[in-house]
Amino acid sequence: MANSKYEYVKSFEVEDEIMFPNLIVVRIGDRHFQRFSEVHEFEKPNDEKALKLMSLCATLVLQEYPDIVFSFGFNDEYSFVFKQTTKFYQRRASKVVSIIVSFFTSVYVTKWKEFFPEKELKYPPSFHARPIVCASLEVLQEYLAWRQQHCHITNQYNTCLWELVKSGKTEKEALEILKGTQKQERNELLFQHFGINYRTLPQMFRQGSCVLRTEVEDIVKYSENGTPIKRMRRDKTTVHSKNIAGRSFWNEHQSLLKELGGFTKDVGKINSDYIRSFLFESKLMASTWIVIRIDGCHFHRFSEVHDFEKPNDEQALNLMNSCAVAVLQEFADVVFSYGVSDEYSFVLKKDSQFCQRKASNIVSIMVSFFTSMYVMNWKAFFPEKELKYCPAFDGRAVCYPSTEILRDYLAWRQVDCHINNQYNTCFWMLVKSGKSKSEAQRTLKGTQAQEKKEMLACFGIDDYNALPVMFRQGSSVFRDGMAPNENGAAGEKPCYKVIVEHCNIIEQSFWEEHPGILG
Repeated sequence: MANSKYEYVKSFEVEDEIMFPNLIVVRIGDRHFQRFSEVHEFEKPNDEKALKLMSLCATLVLQEYPDIVFSFGFNDEYSFVFKQTTKFYQRRASKVVSIIVSFFTSVYVTKWKEFFPEKELKYPPSFHARPIVCASLEVLQEYLAWRQQHCHITNQYNTCLWELVKSGKTEKEALEILKGTQKQERNELLFQHFGINYRTLPQMFRQGSCVLRTEVEDIVKYSENGTPIKRMRRDKTTVHSKNIAGRSFWNEHQSLLKELGGFTKDVGKINSDYIRSFLFESKLMASTWIVIRIDGCHFHRFSEVHDFEKPNDEQALNLMNSCAVAVLQEFADVVFSYGVSDEYSFVLKKDSQFCQRKASNIVSIMVSFFTSMYVMNWKAFFPEKELKYCPAFDGRAVCYPSTEILRDYLAWRQVDCHINNQYNTCFWMLVKSGKSKSEAQRTLKGTQAQEKKEMLACFGIDDYNALPVMFRQGSSVFRDGMAPNENGAAGEKPCYKVIVEHCNIIEQSFWEEHPGILG
């Protein structure tokens, strides 16, 4: 990032490292799953296709990130367990959580049509995520036992609920019948009234799904005498086990023993309050501006694979802008956003209570929603380009105590936009003129702004300021107030639309023209 007088704002960023040897677990859940399942008419109490889509997402997460060695999921939830020695993004909670939830979301949207070819994805799904910091293998064992127990209890309850509804009861009546019932009573209800032996229901519904790595023997070639030559390779497999926290299950899978270690005993009574004490939850300081900064993961590669125009691809930038507009339309507490290249910063109002100001929830939900929109809007901006692989973004939350410091943060990002764009414009002009990338870098090393302007003049760009303003100044997204229409009732509140402008947000004049943004 560029050097400027605004650099001091970086000092407000807090590193949220999960210290070794704590084990890292990331748990993902759908943000509004009940509504999502109703709108998309999922089968009750379990939609097998929806569960298999979730399982595929988990499988591809393990494929993409080798540091994840095990996952367990049911319904709208999945937990991902990292190997004990992981240094994935240097163990920073915000980056670990946001990357995993972003990639998971990206896969979910991308693969939707494979599982629901006749169903349109009616709105962008989004997931929340949180890190669980397990102080020992025993804590991890109890955590997994807790989640599988929750799977069983939830599925048994929901099976009873929907069988009662299908029999003619209203949901309210069914809930009243089930109020205060215990496991055995629910089993008897299913058997006596509906002829269902709960134990014979599909394992995936009762026990959830595990995705883990196994070693598979492959024949790689044959010797001259026809003898097969075999080698072991690592693969992913999905299993449905009765007790994922038991020693016998763990001991069957060498990858778990190698990367995490073995359990010394089986879990007895589960103390959920004890396990909840390990949920890593950072609450953001009250009465401060919250900024959620989202960045593309490995977007240099992504832009190359998808042949983005250099130094700026207007369609790619407009795609990012469309996602930012959607974020402001979805989240009322976001009052302003600023973006450049593969980065966007979202400002939440000072008194926001969104997600009770819990950092991991805010970051994960916004990153997930942004990712969802990026994948869903891809075809609108690149109708002739296939999305060749699932993009992902990371995010972080930073608090700024005053409006002045917040504006300095935004100024820092716009200065960075200008410096980087000027550099990149020179760099790609040199590359297009025949220089290699390393030669272009050497040519530009140590050059100042005036030297770059002179270099651009040699390529026919006499006035840098004549380049498109979006490239030079980035994009600002905010709500623009409009007066009520002529037929509006007296006292009607103004309505708002979200707009994208490319303007100078460093100068005081912009904020004077839009006093309502920061209040």
